[in-house]
Amino acid sequence: MTQPPGPGPTLPEELLLLALDPQRGKPYCRNRFLEYALAGAALAELELQGRITGQRDEIQVVDPLEPPDPLLAALMPSLPAPGKGGRGSGASAKSWVRRAARQVGGMYLESLVRQGILRRETRRFLGLVPYHRHPVAAEDVAEQARWRYTAAAQAGFPDPRGRALAALVAAAGLTRHAGDGRADRGAMRRLIRESWPALAVQRNIRRDRANQAGN
Repeated sequence: MTQPPGPGPTLPEELLLLALDPQRGKPYCRNRFLEYALAGAALAELELQGRITGQRDEIQVVDPLEPPDPLLAALMPSLPAPGKGGRGSGASAKSWVRRAARQVGGMYLESLVRQGILRRETRRFLGLVPYHRHPVAAEDVAEQARWRYTAAAQAGFPDPRGRALAALVAAAGLTRHAGDGRADRGAMRRLIRESWPALAVQRNIRRDRANQAGN
């Protein structure tokens, strides 16, 4: 049975499995919104590991040692050095999510393809422009991710990891696809407000929507 490496999937890996239609390999939300959510999930994972904190949209690195996960380790140099966070320092969570979104999204898609959890299918728009889809190859792993999320939702997301994941799912507009579709909207909004990475994701999505509406 194919399994993610290490003790279990990281938040970006878990979120990606919840965000993709397992058969069509297409995100349930816009690609760009998923990239924002994956960048936010990387920040949330680093916070859960005690490596960063965030207050008032400012990222603070509290443990600069390289995480054992190679993808998270690759992202650490893009974060402010310890003691360098603060206003005017370029350590805004919203800005970091926007800047790192495409890189983070590509890294995690590539990683799950390499692990054999997703497969990459190349198609062509109008027979000319190539694009990719990522259907699930390891159905057991994807089903486990969805089962864990549904079980956590039914229990009211009692642990910090579950709440962080739920906040990111809600920020990306994926709640009805990830669970049973009956989540209380007020509760999900509260989860976003309590999670600074999810707030950074939500603010970038709102900015994109506002820009699109203004065009």
